Parts: sequence; C-alpha cells; structure tokens
Amino acid sequence: MITRKLGRSDIDVSAVGLGCWAIGGPFTAEDGNPVGWGRVDDNESIRAIGRALDLGVTLFDTAGVYGCGHSERILAQALGKRRSDVVIATKFGRVFDPSKRHILGNDASPEHIRQACEASLSRLNTDVIDLYQLHLANCELDEAAVVRDVLEDLVVEGKICWYGWSTDDPERARLFAEGPHCAAIQQRFNILDGNEETLGICERFNLASLNRGPLAQGLLTGKFTSDSKLPDNDVRHRWDFKLGRQAEQLKQLDAIRDVLTSGGRTLAQGALAWLWARSDKTIPIPGFKTVGQVEDNAGAAQFGPLSKTQMSQIADLLGR
Repeated sequence: MITRKLGRSDIDVSAVGLGCWAIGGPFTAEDGNPVGWGRVDDNESIRAIGRALDLGVTLFDTAGVYGCGHSERILAQALGKRRSDVVIATKFGRVFDPSKRHILGNDASPEHIRQACEASLSRLNTDVIDLYQLHLANCELDEAAVVRDVLEDLVVEGKICWYGWSTDDPERARLFAEGPHCAAIQQRFNILDGNEETLGICERFNLASLNRGPLAQGLLTGKFTSDSKLPDNDVRHRWDFKLGRQAEQLKQLDAIRDVLTSGGRTLAQGALAWLWARSDKTIPIPGFKTVGQVEDNAGAAQFGPLSKTQMSQIADLLGR
C-alpha cells in the first residue's frame, strides 16, 4: 500500500481510504427520500473492513448521520483491537433520530458540536477522533468561523486530533485553512467532476483533499449501462441513464475506458490512479459494501498513479 500525508499533520495514511456511508444501511432525509444505499449485510461489512486492514488500508471515513449512527458502530465493531492501527475520520452537523433512521435537520452550534463529538466517541468506542469534519457544506462563513474555534478547543481538550470541512466551496475551504489544526477538506472530486479551485486551496495550504465520490458513486466502475435501474431505497434511485447527466457520463467513460484499464487496471483502479496523478494532496475514499469492492479499490495501489502520458491522453479525449 502506498501512503500519503494527511495534510499538514504528521500522519501517514494509505493513499486510498474507505468511505463508510454505504455500510450505514437505509435512512431517510428530512423530506422522506432515501439517502442510504439500500440494504446492507453487517457481517459482510465487518469482513470487508477486516480485509481492508489486511491490505494496508489505514483511513476510514464515516459520519454520525450515516445510517443514523449505524456506520460508526459497525466500524468500531470491525476494528476491535486494531483501532490504534488506523485513522478514523467522522463528521458532525446533522441531527437525526436513530430509532426511526431519519434526519431531523442541521445544527452547528457549539453545544451540538460537543454533544455530537461525545456521541461519536461512544459509538466508535474510542478516546479520540483523528479527523473531525463539519458535514454542512454550505454553512455560513460567520458561523463556520465559530465552528472552527470550537474545534480548536476540542483539539486542546484531547477529544480530536485534527479537523476539516466537507465542502466543495473554495471560499469556505480557505476559511477553515486558517485554523492551525485544519488538516483536510473533503470535496467531491473524480475524473468527470470536481471543483479545481477547492483542490487548489488544499495544495496552497497543505491540506489533504479527501475525495468523496471518487468513482462517481459507482458509475466509474463500469457496472451501469443505459438500461440500469436502482431500487427505491437507494440514494441513486433517481439517476436517469438514458436522458440524464449519467447518460453523458457513460459516454465519457466509454471514451477513456481503454486508457484507464491499460496495464491491467480495472476501471475503478484507473479512476483512483487518475486522482493520485492529479495532485499529491488527493486521497480518494471510495465507498464499499462487499469484500470484493474493497479488494478492487485497495488493489489500485499496486499500479500507482497514471503516467503523464496517460493523463494527457485522457485530457485530450475529454476535450480539456
């Protein structure tokens, strides 16, 4: 497994982490729409995390709201005595009802941050959170400055080690970058989508760019076609592979397929390799539900980043 620094921290992490949204299981947003990834097998999730550890994965990204607490609990159960071998990143800012698995709203007040931190520490069965991230992408700047100060206090108190913000907005990323213990910005970024300015902030201020959706929520694995349909309890159920944005993305994927899979890589491995080649700050955190998906994602490390020639070929094919 190749490694990268977690931003301005002194922590080395695996160059590919794992996102734990999907293993939280079903839950719903304020409007009742699904925001989980359908049914999940907890035993398979635990086996997958164990396999990830064996393959050298040391970064796991979750959130209190994923499965309304379920993802954090499953991660803690799977890690067991190997907790000290990994870096746990989790998030706060969403309020939820764990019994109904339903999101109630947002709260970034100092009181809620402290309550949420204690709740995550308990569910994760740990004494400290390695990376604690604001989960409200569009939090107002004035409010976010207060959040940053509270997070600095939590560092001093030993509750967290470092912090970050899950946001695609460069101005917001810049605000958090001013905090001494800000180590990462989590942004949506993949070969087809992402905010270059936000990545630029990470590069300028020595922050890790944790890439959520590095496989475009599964589209870059090649498992979808124009005839694909997703179940109603899947957050992606409204995707339109014939007329929607996904139709265009499938065409783009077809155009670059041969470059991504050259040298023996799978499509997913090629997409991760593109991210590593794009910047030395990127750390993709693909989601997973099975052992096989973990093996595919972690296996990208044996190939490393794409070459400059391959990156140029892809840019030409995508008209960039």
